[in-house]
Amino acid sequence: MRFFRQDLHTLTGAYAVDALDPGRELTRFNRHLSRCQSCSAEVRGFREVATAMAFAATTEPPPEMRDRVLAAVARTCQVPPEIRTRAAGRRRSRGTGPWLPWLSGVVATAGIAIAVFFGLAQAHTQDQLNAARAQNHTLAEAQARVERALDAARQHDQALAEILGAPHVTLLSRGTSKGGLAVVVLDAATRKLVVATSGLPALPAGQVYQLWLIGPVRIVSAGLLPTARAGVTTPVVATGIVKGDKLGLTVEPAPGSKQPTTTPILALPLPV
Repeated sequence: MRFFRQDLHTLTGAYAVDALDPGRELTRFNRHLSRCQSCSAEVRGFREVATAMAFAATTEPPPEMRDRVLAAVARTCQVPPEIRTRAAGRRRSRGTGPWLPWLSGVVATAGIAIAVFFGLAQAHTQDQLNAARAQNHTLAEAQARVERALDAARQHDQALAEILGAPHVTLLSRGTSKGGLAVVVLDAATRKLVVATSGLPALPAGQVYQLWLIGPVRIVSAGLLPTARAGVTTPVVATGIVKGDKLGLTVEPAPGSKQPTTTPILALPLPV
């Protein structure tokens, strides 16, 4: 598309936001810009506004800004100046020509640029807020898990200390049918015990050792044995022992069963 010199004046807004087609259009406007001080000043002004908006991308615009800008664009005439002949256009100067139509084009271009910038800024800010909220939620969940683990560890250590420090405890031990040894410290007064093992064979992936309180009329899970370190498992605390219970140990599919699915490899009577 060919442009007269007066037509080029209306392209300052598009040039400032890099919206001109690369090639002949951009080349002609660059040549025009080197000779037109007014257009050069307008381009600098538009670019200063665009740069300020870019640095303000994290500031959420007022909700009514977009509607006001679009309403102003709708009310503004966007018809370029009428040019009757090429010769007349060449003789007419910026100082004596009709300014209003040319100014309308500039206002329209600036209005569209402002609307686009504010829309991008608002979308970018919303994305940042959503990402920050998701990250905070993830961190809060991780913190809650750590706090629950610490509370469980404190309760376990407290229960372990109470049983081992009780005035009257019974020490029991029994080998399992798969090898290894289970050692039990029983506090009959509080019906609690601590059990640890050593020398149990390592299990394949997908299997675990599970403790049970096996009574005459019910079987209750007493927890899973932790993974052995150097052949020794850390102590496990079991509570709620009733008369006639035996301490059982079975091999179960991970992550444990509600009731034993295999024959116990240990069945140790508990004197309570």
